[in-house]
Amino acid sequence: MKFLVCISNVPDTTTKITFTPDNKEFNKAGVQFVINPWDEYALTRAIELKEAAGSGTVTVLNVGEADTEPNIRKALAIGADDAIRVNAAPQDAFFVAEQIATVAKEGGYDVILMGKESIDYNGFQVHGMVGEMLGIPTVAPAMKLDMNGNTATLEREIEGGKEIVTVNTPFVASCQQPMCEPRIPNMRGIMTARTKPLKVVPAVGEPARTTVAEFALPPKKQGVKLIPAENAGELIKLLRNEAKVI
Repeated sequence: MKFLVCISNVPDTTTKITFTPDNKEFNKAGVQFVINPWDEYALTRAIELKEAAGSGTVTVLNVGEADTEPNIRKALAIGADDAIRVNAAPQDAFFVAEQIATVAKEGGYDVILMGKESIDYNGFQVHGMVGEMLGIPTVAPAMKLDMNGNTATLEREIEGGKEIVTVNTPFVASCQQPMCEPRIPNMRGIMTARTKPLKVVPAVGEPARTTVAEFALPPKKQGVKLIPAENAGELIKLLRNEAKVI
């Protein structure tokens, strides 16, 4: 079984968000980047399934520039066998999906896993696009994944409950908790990661189809206005004229 696990390079969740002076880009200065936490579920589960089967490979794929390689090496230290980096900035969801689909098609992977979304853009788009480009099923978001030969059983979240899905390989799935407990690299994994293959390939297809007009932080919270319980008329007036919710 050949697993392809797609990982994103995202700012640490404690990062203070700022933008460049023209408000066109995220300001990376002094920012610590990590593997997208949702992608860690996909990576760990792929490794667990490979180990349970006693055979197979787990390949990590990242669309990013050279500064993403430390986190790619971390994924190798966690237990992936090899890695591929598409040498391009992840410009938009369609562009990223096109790179993933190209690598997946060329590599003949059985299972393509990724997190349900990245924590920086929260787009929830890439997995569906990849499945459509490859013409294979997509299951999202999956909370459980088990394999029996070439058949997978997944549990996915739906409105008001859960759904059990069975699908044959190849397929795409996006992952979330409680699929597994993400692994932390041990010393042996860190040492072996240095020698595992990391292949760099050029991007394909067209440039991004979308552009950023401007980034802006949410407005600062305003002070709370307390209205006496007997003055309902004033409350209604403020809700209508200031809050504009009625």
